[in-house]
Amino acid sequence: MTRPDKDEEREERIHMEIIVDAYGPEEQATSWYSYLSDTLQFPFSARCVVRRTTSPLEPGEVVKVVAMAPDEVCEHDMLVSIQWNRRQFAVPLMQLAGIQVEEETRQAIEDWQYWVNRGYTL
Repeated sequence: MTRPDKDEEREERIHMEIIVDAYGPEEQATSWYSYLSDTLQFPFSARCVVRRTTSPLEPGEVVKVVAMAPDEVCEHDMLVSIQWNRRQFAVPLMQLAGIQVEEETRQAIEDWQYWVNRGYTL
């Protein structure tokens, strides 16, 4: 993915609301996890928009996102639990786009994707 242009409004929200008191990767992961857990409105449908080596999903596939993955697996990436082919497992939130989701959910997904695509890491 190409690096998005800097979005001052989104940067302000991320730094002043999401990771405001996080001083390092572990605290940032906890802050992101809390923000996404509190903001995403589960369940929701999502479309895979990019292939990831850590996920079996292919671009275009539609899945049901049911929850955040357990916090212990979200130390370096934000993962969500999905129902797919009668199974439930975690995939990176980076590879999903919400389908007809509430505005807060859309914004939270886009906030995480923006942060990662700008080169920030946990």
